[in-house]
Amino acid sequence: MSEQALNRPADSEAGMFSREYAAATTTFTAVMFLTGFAALAVVPTLPTAAKDLDGVSLFPVVAGCFVAASLLGGVLGGHWADRSGARRPLAAGMVLSVVTLLVSATSTSIWQLAAGRFVDGLAAGMVGVSVNTAIGQAYPERLRPRMLAMMSTSWIIPSLVGPPLAGLVSEWWSWRVVFYGLAVLSLLPTLALVVVLRGRSSAEEFTPSDENPSRPPLLIAATLSLGAALGQYGVSGWDARHLVFVAIGLGLLVFFAPRLLPVGTWRATRGLPTTVLLRGLASGTYFTVEAFLPLMLITERHTAAVVVGVSFTLSAVVWAGASWVQGRLLQDVPRHRMVSIGAVIMMASIVLAAAGAFEAVPTLAAAAAMPLAAVGMGLLDPCLTVLSLSHSPAGRQGYASSAMQTNQNLGQITVMALFSAVLNTFLGLGSAELTGYGAAFGLLLVPTLLIALLAVRARKE
Repeated sequence: MSEQALNRPADSEAGMFSREYAAATTTFTAVMFLTGFAALAVVPTLPTAAKDLDGVSLFPVVAGCFVAASLLGGVLGGHWADRSGARRPLAAGMVLSVVTLLVSATSTSIWQLAAGRFVDGLAAGMVGVSVNTAIGQAYPERLRPRMLAMMSTSWIIPSLVGPPLAGLVSEWWSWRVVFYGLAVLSLLPTLALVVVLRGRSSAEEFTPSDENPSRPPLLIAATLSLGAALGQYGVSGWDARHLVFVAIGLGLLVFFAPRLLPVGTWRATRGLPTTVLLRGLASGTYFTVEAFLPLMLITERHTAAVVVGVSFTLSAVVWAGASWVQGRLLQDVPRHRMVSIGAVIMMASIVLAAAGAFEAVPTLAAAAAMPLAAVGMGLLDPCLTVLSLSHSPAGRQGYASSAMQTNQNLGQITVMALFSAVLNTFLGLGSAELTGYGAAFGLLLVPTLLIALLAVRARKE
């Protein structure tokens, strides 16, 4: 992006957004559209693939590989972007995503499928961090909320079409066709991305910082990914073997995670550290609700699967809608205040989810917790990204984006593990399963309350 374009006054930015940035904006949107379509279409296809490959017992390994690898991919992509600009890791991540779809499509064993998911997580980590970094490097600060809103909006159609279409193709044809089809669909925007970003010189794209580390801490990131995988496996049971895995995984996370995060993250130091902390708390809370609320509704409240499916779809739509609102209608509201508002809305959703553990509460009311939580995330998530970029020194947006994604994944792993621990503890004491769910959902009020209280420490001075 030219220096002249970046220095234009704010009153001309609307036209600039549609003209000067048209090619990059269109390409980024296509990338996120295909990324969302692949993510939402692949996940419901995996159980069918695991069954066909006689690997149902190893399905948790297949599911866990993606999250663990995305930690490593985020670190690699972030440091690469800081050293040479976002275009290279973004293009490499997209190319790698096409390759991994082909690896999964040709799977002859559950282990090959797991390998494909691992590489997919690596690619997703690189793409996610690189897109945020590219926005920070190429767009003025005032345009970043709008770009992030557009990124969220690009997931609406995939959320409506991806899962049911993938299910029909798997049932009527083959699960392999889903992977092959996604690889073909991803190829065109990948080529377009390489062409569009290749036309921009490194000098136009970003200014590297003298503080950039010479090499990314890949060994640390790989060890952290291992710790995350061990922890996920460990909380699946409570025998001696599982507890050993929990202890090892927790030890690795506690020792190595601070080395990939800004100093003071877990102490909520003002600025970027607090922003990174809040991303982990918010993501951990939301995706725990998304994972366990449907489980409670279907297994304990005997809710129809179609109701849960509608709730999922509605969540994706309202998340995008709330993101659009914060980027357009509420753009002048301080970002840290939007984070607090989003957290309060998420607290209300958690109260609904916990209330769903009582038979007197209608299941439809409990199911509404997911879309309500999505409203909160749609408001606060892009605001946290904007704040992280505003706190980043020039040439270090990749590091900030990498830290945000790393703690996002850590937050998901940690909060889900704590939820599972509380639920399993109540079950071990002989309590009714609904009682355990109520207590576990109640626990989620703690991270959302912390977000609401600590958001002021993430504000831009």
